[in-house]
Amino acid sequence: MVEDTTGRVVEAWTGPQVAWKMARGGEGSFGGKTLLKPYVWLAFCLVFLLGLADLRRPLSMRNLDLLALLGFTVSLAFFDRGEIFRSVPLVYPLLAYLVGRGLWVGFGRRGRPLASVWPTWVLAAAAVFLLGFRVGLNLETPRGVIDVGLAGVVGASRILDGEAPYGNMPQRGDLKPCGPKDAEGQVRERIQTNGRCEAAIERGDTYGPVSYLAYVPATSIFGWSGKWDSLPAAHATSIAFDLLAILGLVLVGLRFGGVRLAALLGFGWTAYPFTAYTLNANTNDAIMPAFLILGFWLVTSDWARGGAVALAGWTKFAALLVAPLWATYPVLEVRRVLRFAAAFLVATVAAFSILLLEPSFWDALRTFWERTIGFQAGRNSPFSVWGWGQYHAEGIPDLGVLQPAVAVLAVVLAVVVALVPRRKGLVELAALTAAVLVAFQLTLTHWFYLYLPWVVPFVLLWLLLPQPDAQETDTRTASIEDALPVEGLHSTSAPSILTPP
Repeated sequence: MVEDTTGRVVEAWTGPQVAWKMARGGEGSFGGKTLLKPYVWLAFCLVFLLGLADLRRPLSMRNLDLLALLGFTVSLAFFDRGEIFRSVPLVYPLLAYLVGRGLWVGFGRRGRPLASVWPTWVLAAAAVFLLGFRVGLNLETPRGVIDVGLAGVVGASRILDGEAPYGNMPQRGDLKPCGPKDAEGQVRERIQTNGRCEAAIERGDTYGPVSYLAYVPATSIFGWSGKWDSLPAAHATSIAFDLLAILGLVLVGLRFGGVRLAALLGFGWTAYPFTAYTLNANTNDAIMPAFLILGFWLVTSDWARGGAVALAGWTKFAALLVAPLWATYPVLEVRRVLRFAAAFLVATVAAFSILLLEPSFWDALRTFWERTIGFQAGRNSPFSVWGWGQYHAEGIPDLGVLQPAVAVLAVVLAVVVALVPRRKGLVELAALTAAVLVAFQLTLTHWFYLYLPWVVPFVLLWLLLPQPDAQETDTRTASIEDALPVEGLHSTSAPSILTPP
């Protein structure tokens, strides 16, 4: 970018930074400027770690699990500086670690649950305070909605207008401009075929139907102005599903461990900085885990598990991979699987009923496939090691040839853990769910920090759920941390993301 009057170069971009503005770095590009101030972000990290860590056994592997969840902060720091070729590789060791630990725990080798030293009332009070602080940060940045949130509101607006989102998103093309130019001299707002001046978001229809249905209540209340403005419907939806995820974790805690476990799980979500990051970006990434958490709460019901996985999967397709695992919980039985499948089918039919808004259901179904899975399968992105071959840069490897093999392994893993171990408890279900979801993330051409909330509830569950049979645990192979010498007592009480702008 050159200044006209002087010829001075004011900005220069290379590689992925040319097409991807989000690869250029910048203060508070995602998540808001306040949250990303180093002292605020590190305060969240410290509170999360000290609140949940077993301070009596500082060298335990369970504490290392917490550090792994926080370790993505290092990668995020490079991303915020626009150093994509440094930020991206730092993600994969942590993802691989979470897969490995999820499998280790899922095969019955967790040992005793993580034991926080803090009283229950302190954890509960901290969770309430952090919740209010997070919501305050969200409301503090009225224009903090990224393109994913805009897409949700536009899709909901289309549904309310009697159209399916797929193939009906606002376009630019050669349509008549009707708004001001942006910083790059482009006009996003165009007169659409419905005669309305709307902000274009051509690839806003890449998600499942539940992702858009989730925005319908807020959009029916707040409406959509047609512009990429403060989008109150996006803020309301993000806050609502953040609260729903917390409520779900509290209910899980109350059911399976009592008030202390409820406080620990609620605290874990509210203190984890990347859930606040997602909330402040106002994306749809809390919707999928919220459904899975509620399904975990009602885990003894085959019907509830089937419906929850379907709603989660038709929000973010990653959740479809956990369907075999959840269908065979706690043990593979034909009648259980049939009930799970029936509920899954009913929820699927309900979600896809929005395609009936189109003149031809089959044309709408084909458009859905092309705009979602078809597009995602063929997209390029610099935010994984799989897409780097397009840059032909010295020292940057082209690993794209390995991606199909990793994808096959992820699918195989999803099938294997549905069968082995034959009988699973709550801890095993949580750990294997996390492992499958992270394995899916390893295959993505476009990975981003907003996806971490998909996984963190199930890491917290594998760490904190009480062991149902302590005697049975003692007969299993001792985990690494249980072999470490410890002095004193140990408490075992359980209490655009879419396209380049």
